[in-house]
Amino acid sequence: MKHSFYTSFAAVFTNEVLLSTKRVAPYVLIVLFAANKVLWWAKGPAVGLGWATNSDFNITRDYTGFCFLLGLPIFTGIIMGDPIVRDFRLGVDPLIFSKPLGRAAYVLGKFFGNFFVLVCCQSAFAITAFLLQWVPFSGMVVLPVRVVPFAKHFFLIVVISHLMLAAVYFAAGTLTRNAKVVYVLAAAFYPVYIAFELFVMKPLPVVFRILLDPLGFNTHREQAINPWQQSAEFLNQYVVTYDVSSYVNRTSMVLIAGVLLLIVCRRFSIAPLNEAGHFTGLKLSSGTERIAYAAPSVEFLDLPFEASLERDRITLPKVTSTRGRPAPFSKILAALGTEFRLLRAERSLLVLISLVILLSIVNLPPHSMVPEVSYSVMFATNTANTVLVLVIGLIVFYTGETIHRERELKVEPLVWSTPVSNSVLLLSKYFAMVSLILVLVAVVSLIAIVAQLLRGHALDFSAYMAVHGIVLVPGILFITALVVALNVLLRNKYAAYVVAVGVGAGLVYLYNTGHTNWLYNPLLYRIWTYPDLTTRPMLINRLYCLGLCVACLAVAHLFFPRKTR
Repeated sequence: MKHSFYTSFAAVFTNEVLLSTKRVAPYVLIVLFAANKVLWWAKGPAVGLGWATNSDFNITRDYTGFCFLLGLPIFTGIIMGDPIVRDFRLGVDPLIFSKPLGRAAYVLGKFFGNFFVLVCCQSAFAITAFLLQWVPFSGMVVLPVRVVPFAKHFFLIVVISHLMLAAVYFAAGTLTRNAKVVYVLAAAFYPVYIAFELFVMKPLPVVFRILLDPLGFNTHREQAINPWQQSAEFLNQYVVTYDVSSYVNRTSMVLIAGVLLLIVCRRFSIAPLNEAGHFTGLKLSSGTERIAYAAPSVEFLDLPFEASLERDRITLPKVTSTRGRPAPFSKILAALGTEFRLLRAERSLLVLISLVILLSIVNLPPHSMVPEVSYSVMFATNTANTVLVLVIGLIVFYTGETIHRERELKVEPLVWSTPVSNSVLLLSKYFAMVSLILVLVAVVSLIAIVAQLLRGHALDFSAYMAVHGIVLVPGILFITALVVALNVLLRNKYAAYVVAVGVGAGLVYLYNTGHTNWLYNPLLYRIWTYPDLTTRPMLINRLYCLGLCVACLAVAHLFFPRKTR
């Protein structure tokens, strides 16, 4: 039996690694992580401040930023959220479970196979940092070539932290059989972790901040080094050490991951869940679990035909002939209605919308803040900045889900057989997501207006119209169009997630280092003020943003895989 477990585990592990070599997302992650390290190495503050790029201080600083700023928790969710869900979605689970495969070997092989791929992707950042020791340029300080600090800090800061996160995402996706739950957790990571650090960890003594930090960012800060108050010579010779509490923290994270995997092994069942997979698990009289598939209940476009799929029978589509040119506008409206109903059925989306509204309320300007122009401008600007940051993740994940929904439900050929143009299929998904986000913006704006009135401030509704109409709405239109184009071009939602999040993280890094030119900053990040909104350059910039939006939609339409005459 012991030999059988290890043989089965090795087979599942190897199969997951081989499957990952045929996917796009891991290669995109490797290129993204290596490119970001080169960018940080060349454009980061180390050169200007005289920090040695291979010192202990700079290595741990880069690893900490890599874990947090580059969106690595989200990438971990993308890789680890659905290894098991994927088998049920593709319908290969009966074939897999017909083999003499133990439950523990299957679950653990899936987890560690995908986690190994994730660590290989993450190691591209560390390997690039290690290799860059041999290519210094003028003005850069480099210590003698080092090996141990790169490996030691990578393992303690990056690998162990994301082992625990990977176990959380894997458990959530496997036990619920719904990858969207993982997206909710990934999107909620940053606000939850920041709130935990500010309101729970900050008042505690240093030793408790080290023990309770799930990502281990405080494990190497026991001496409270402030780099801005220390000389470059001191930081270059500073050796990062880990005390007993740091090792206890790291060990506890490994144990938590082990407990989560044990729970998954005990709770996992080969019978698909009705809610997640649209399947029904049946038990025969012998007690052996068998799997009976029922067709998913899908509501199709209410266009020139109607189709319905039921559990036991399929009604053939009713086709009606039309004379003259069909009205595309009515078809888009009908398709929009279907998309809205499908989005409404996404319970995880409702959770994320509630989270965005809650965080927008929490992030309202404090009572003590004095406005530069007026209270309406201050509240409108705050709302626009907060909402834009929060809804980007929502747009990225759920636009991808919308684009690939029919393919995953295996009804794409039936949907494509409808007598509508590609533009109807694409624009209905695009406008459904845009409309949902704009309604969310309206709700958050209404909350800000009510809060402003309750504080006794005069209301200038035109300020909200100007800020949201000129800054926020074009940005939402562009981001959604860009994500639609990425999903159509890459033909893989996970690759699109990786590219979208990675490009966004790289641009934010550039913006924060002073590179904010409007040509690659269509969202006007840190380059607009309220008096600028009525100027001619702002009008040109907004027309440029809308032009990019139209270009992205045109590219998506041109490369849409459904071919028509």
